[in-house]
Amino acid sequence: MATDADSGTPGQSIDEPVSIEGETHLEDVTAAHDVVLVDFYADWCGPCQMLEPVLEGLAGETAAVIAKVDVDDHQQLAGAFGVRGVPTLALFADGEQVEQHTGVLPADRLRTLIEGYTE
Repeated sequence: MATDADSGTPGQSIDEPVSIEGETHLEDVTAAHDVVLVDFYADWCGPCQMLEPVLEGLAGETAAVIAKVDVDDHQQLAGAFGVRGVPTLALFADGEQVEQHTGVLPADRLRTLIEGYTE
């Protein structure tokens, strides 16, 4: 289970995805870190399952924090971000949402997207 310790030190990368436990937790994580890629996913979603190892790799390889929001457990949060399909990826830089993409993106495209805000 995620705790406040999961949000890490401000600005510091976390080497594995953080499970988001609600709106306040998401706000805390996006405020505490320079770049956060939020994965809105569902356990039953095949493309989400394909994306999971890619995101785990990016968590260890990039300066971004990868956060995961289960849309079945957090329907209101997903709705607040206009999530209409899964996976939906929302990128935050300096606490503000800067991009949003629906569907699976290849690892190299995600890495380039993240590096555009971390370098």
